[in-house]
Amino acid sequence: MRESVRDRLLAGYDGTADRDGVSGKRLAERLATLALIGETEDGGVNRPGFSAEEKRAKEQVMEWMREAGLDVRMDGAGNVIGRLDGKSDGPAFAAGSHVDSVPNGGNFDGPLGVLSALEVVEAWKETGYEPPVPVEVIIFSEEEGSRFGAGIMGSQAMTGDMGHEALSVLSDSEGNSFEEVISAYGTTVDEFLGAARDLKEIGFYAEIHIEQGKLLEQAGLPAGIVKGIAGPAWLNVVFRGTAGHAGNTPMIGRRDPLVAAGRFLHEVSSLPAQFSDTAVATVGKLNVSPNGANVIPEEVALTVDIRDLDKTARDGLVEKVRETAKRCAVEGGVEVSLDLASSIDPVPVPDEVREELGQVFEEAGIRPMELMSGAGHDAMILGGHVPMAMIFVKSIEGISHNPAEWSDLGDCITAVHLLKQFAEQRMVKMAAHEG
Repeated sequence: MRESVRDRLLAGYDGTADRDGVSGKRLAERLATLALIGETEDGGVNRPGFSAEEKRAKEQVMEWMREAGLDVRMDGAGNVIGRLDGKSDGPAFAAGSHVDSVPNGGNFDGPLGVLSALEVVEAWKETGYEPPVPVEVIIFSEEEGSRFGAGIMGSQAMTGDMGHEALSVLSDSEGNSFEEVISAYGTTVDEFLGAARDLKEIGFYAEIHIEQGKLLEQAGLPAGIVKGIAGPAWLNVVFRGTAGHAGNTPMIGRRDPLVAAGRFLHEVSSLPAQFSDTAVATVGKLNVSPNGANVIPEEVALTVDIRDLDKTARDGLVEKVRETAKRCAVEGGVEVSLDLASSIDPVPVPDEVREELGQVFEEAGIRPMELMSGAGHDAMILGGHVPMAMIFVKSIEGISHNPAEWSDLGDCITAVHLLKQFAEQRMVKMAAHEG
């Protein structure tokens, strides 16, 4: 029998970090509870954005939020906001992440950020600490993008960065439009767009996330400081040809979009190196239609995920990928359509914030190692509007988006303490600024 997430987390935890109201057992039990919602046979989770499983996970966290004394609401985009009043009014210190997953994903990507923020609030409740400014714990909708091929949707809705036109062209793998999916979820397109907030209500945003890499593990550090987030661009590519019988259609004259797509995939892997050492291009999703063993495909749809720390290089790579798709279509005798589903600028973390976080790390006896994030996060969207910070937690073997994804409980609790100390210091500054 597979060891439960709770038992595995607690087996390697000695409890010495349980102080100042922070509880490793509580965090472990909550991570384990969410791991059961959408659980897969491999021990991972399937919680696509705007699915019943994602909503159930949100509702579970909402229950915990209320027990912790937060006022809780869900906006028209499905984002959950748990709010704790401070000694004074003014912009809030916000922290959170998401609970949706990639197909058969892991148990830490997203939930750790949400539950860590909630654990900080739980610690304040137990110690009687009253924050000087309001605090918000946020769960953002559809961060991963596994439903529509367009991620970080909830945070974009909250910041007003997503409009009606972008939503109108979205559909999931089953052909359901965004309007149909969001309606089944219990809201509407207009309510989704109405989730945009006056961002003067948020004075700062912080997010804990697993590293999804090996640098912290190699350095022997439990956590690190994110210095910036690479900007992703998602290019949807559709090759269209002519369907036919696999046995009765001669090879000469075929218009096979899968052959063109295969040539394109091969070439894409060599393009990033032409622009920078940090640029990447990935195709992780491909749909073949009609997808029959004895049928020449009529259509092949795929998404190219393109990222870099440098916006100029990233945009240059996007154009090169476009040109390559068009050439492969011509060479294959098929048609191609291209749509830039999303494009987000890289977001640096302000120097002042990194220095402040560095001091918190040093006071905790941890070397403040700075890392870049090649993955997109809700912090990237919020960071385009308000000051933000991210703390990475060590990932075992760097595995992510996989049931084997794991971070030790001791490292997770260390990050909770770092967030708690940083939040208390930052909120004092925020209150002084308002005063």
